[in-house]
Amino acid sequence: MPLSPLEIIFFIIILVMSIVIHEVSHGYAAFIQGDSTAERAGRLTLNPLKHLDPIGSFIVPIITYFLAGIPFGWAKPVPFNPYNLRNQRWGETIVAAAGPASNFLIAIVFAIIVRVSLFFTLPNSFITICASVVLINIALGLFNLVPIPPLDGSKILFGLLPFRYSQPFRRVYERYSIILLLVFVFFLSYILSPIISFIFNHLI
Repeated sequence: MPLSPLEIIFFIIILVMSIVIHEVSHGYAAFIQGDSTAERAGRLTLNPLKHLDPIGSFIVPIITYFLAGIPFGWAKPVPFNPYNLRNQRWGETIVAAAGPASNFLIAIVFAIIVRVSLFFTLPNSFITICASVVLINIALGLFNLVPIPPLDGSKILFGLLPFRYSQPFRRVYERYSIILLLVFVFFLSYILSPIISFIFNHLI
């Protein structure tokens, strides 16, 4: 069923703010580990203009929405210096994981709100917006866990591998990352749709 203009506006607002929170979470994960690079760059803010990327925040979500029915995307990477992190072994992995973790946390919180709303008389529009927050954040969290640069999943994968394997693998992987990402967006993103629906239905 096609979305109304008002629903599209709310959909875009939810998507943008979810991406922003995702990026700010990266910055705070680095900040609490001793790196203030994101803070000095003015990226520890919820101002969307500081975070949005023309391709990842607009073009890719539109394409994936029409291809898979659910938007995926990313924003400008939050700068951080891994050498400033107190935990040199796992610090970078923690920073990478903070973004998807924030999306899953948001999805859980708003799913609880939807469930609690069953005991109260609340407008259907409010429940619909909350459910949209759940759906979009599940999609963003899962998409960013895909292990293809520049997505967070690749950084988590590199962090889990032993150093002697991760660095050569990273160089080769990043060389073909754009091709791999385009292949995923255009041909394989639909694979995530049933997974997203499964999680969404169980949460809601």
